[in-house]
Amino acid sequence: MTTPSRKASASPATEPGARYRQLPLGWGALVAVLGLLALFLALNQLLNLGFFSGRVMLENTYLYLVAGLLVSAVFLVFPAHARAPRQRVPWYDGLLFLLTAGAFGYFAYHGFRIVEEGWEFAAPQTAVWISYLAWALVLEAARRTGGLILCLIVLFFSFYPVFADKMPGPIAGFPQDLPTTAAYHLMSSESVMGIPFRAFAELVIGFILFGAALQHTGAGAFFNNLAFALFGAVRGGPAKVAIFASGLMGSVSGSVVSNVLTTGVVTIPAMRRTGLAPQFAGAVEACASTGGVLMPPIMGATAFIMASFLGVSYLHVAVAALVPSVLFYLTLFMQIDAYAARHVVRGLPREELPSIRETIKDGWFYLAAFAVLVYMLIALQREALAPFYATAVLLAINQLSSKQRLSWRGLLRMLRGITAALAELAGLLAGVGLIVGAFSVTGLAGTLANDLVFLAGDAPLVLLIMGAITSFIFGMGMTITACYIFLVIVLAPPLIAAGFHPTAVHLFMLYFGMVSFITPPVAIGAFAAAGLAGTSPMRVALEATRLGVVLYFIPFFFVYNPALILQGAWTASLLVLGTAVVGAGLLAAALQGYLLGAGPLGSGLTGWGARLSLLAGGLALAIPGGVKVVLLAVLLALPGIYLTWQRNRGRLQAA
Repeated sequence: MTTPSRKASASPATEPGARYRQLPLGWGALVAVLGLLALFLALNQLLNLGFFSGRVMLENTYLYLVAGLLVSAVFLVFPAHARAPRQRVPWYDGLLFLLTAGAFGYFAYHGFRIVEEGWEFAAPQTAVWISYLAWALVLEAARRTGGLILCLIVLFFSFYPVFADKMPGPIAGFPQDLPTTAAYHLMSSESVMGIPFRAFAELVIGFILFGAALQHTGAGAFFNNLAFALFGAVRGGPAKVAIFASGLMGSVSGSVVSNVLTTGVVTIPAMRRTGLAPQFAGAVEACASTGGVLMPPIMGATAFIMASFLGVSYLHVAVAALVPSVLFYLTLFMQIDAYAARHVVRGLPREELPSIRETIKDGWFYLAAFAVLVYMLIALQREALAPFYATAVLLAINQLSSKQRLSWRGLLRMLRGITAALAELAGLLAGVGLIVGAFSVTGLAGTLANDLVFLAGDAPLVLLIMGAITSFIFGMGMTITACYIFLVIVLAPPLIAAGFHPTAVHLFMLYFGMVSFITPPVAIGAFAAAGLAGTSPMRVALEATRLGVVLYFIPFFFVYNPALILQGAWTASLLVLGTAVVGAGLLAAALQGYLLGAGPLGSGLTGWGARLSLLAGGLALAIPGGVKVVLLAVLLALPGIYLTWQRNRGRLQAA
């Protein structure tokens, strides 16, 4: 089998490409140096190396320096508009780069005075003017990294404190004048330098480094080959390969579109070869890539920000996300198996597939790096340092291998890719931090939470549905990270006040922000897959919606029963997981028209009756409620099972 090239394994998320400038050597080296300095600052802070005056810097000084390096890099990496030059840095972007570095450098220099003298409410005039400048620069950085819609939302809310008292009652707040607002945004610990950016600077940097190192050393090819070696020959093999490979890559890259474009170039053509319809092949890849972002151990940047908002370890978030993500992939796997059985889709010939032994022999160090990462996360609980050590192990072993070692040019490319990924997230989180600051300084978050709880009354389900719809809408126009941060400020407090588990509420926001990647009309994950499958984007999106239907139900299940996210007694979690797995199997049968072990459901009135019966039974099993609910589910599903068995009785007896 033709394996993907090493160059193709690099993710578009970390490789300068369409969205990023492809700069000449000089500018490219500067971008690489900016990223390298940011990594050095992070290590200095985390390991207490004692550079810069022989002691650990104040937290705000460190954050300002990181922002000065990475937010300024946004103007070198991201063009201002579609027709802006891609091969060079125009003079105005060079100027914006210098102004951003200078503004944040000023705040870093005065970091101690900002804290000691309370500059967020009593800043000297010079600091206020520089705050105005930095405010405008952060807005532009947010526009380039998050898009115009996000920028407009941030713009409105960042100025909200100035007119907070003039808003209608439920959304009114305590007003602030413009100088105070500017100073608070840039010099408090609740706005630009608030929780999102702190989580980025203290936790996320290392994981972006690890993900980029994996991708640039050929992990994409390894994961694809491993998946083909394990599942390529079984029924519906290439589709099952897509689940496995995309799940692994998605947890590393944290980007749905990047995942589709990285693994899909191999899995989608392979699915087409075995007879799968192009829209089905594209939908499988889109769903698998979307689920990968929700899959531990990495889960993307949003998981680390979630841990900071909740005040828990990242391990807590990863453990909570484990069962729902496994349940999603299991349902997807069962649907593919049912589809392949119904349409007689065989796997690829064994002789065309890579050897498991040779694949592991060539890429064992990727597994070793993951082992180091997981050991440090779980056993040592050193989540901030774990990715740095895992990256060191990966690169050390990689450079000792004649097949895999990076050249100097490859190393420079990797550093540029790391800087691009870091700059994108830094610009985005600095911008979203303005929303957090506006809600904080006006007290809006608290009053809005109380108003929403009052409106919901005794029907917290109304709040959940509001949260789901809002998450979905915002997910269409914002990145998942920005969508999550905004919603967790507005809707998480009232949902928690209504009695729902805090971790479940936060994961709820994340899940419904993600479904927009596979749901029309936007469905950018499905649209990216459609380009590789050579079919209509809308047909892929509709098929992906059907395949990923469990994503729309899982959040409601774990919100109402936190045992599904491993919160509470382990016996309750095992019981809920067991019933949920059986329910997932029934859902897969209903959606694909094939019950494993019994055969196709058929068409006509009997077939649709069996589908509805299995669908009702599957949903009931997934709903928490104890023995009574299980008995109800059995009663609902039995007619569908009986009808299917009756239809295929002759064939089954012959077999």
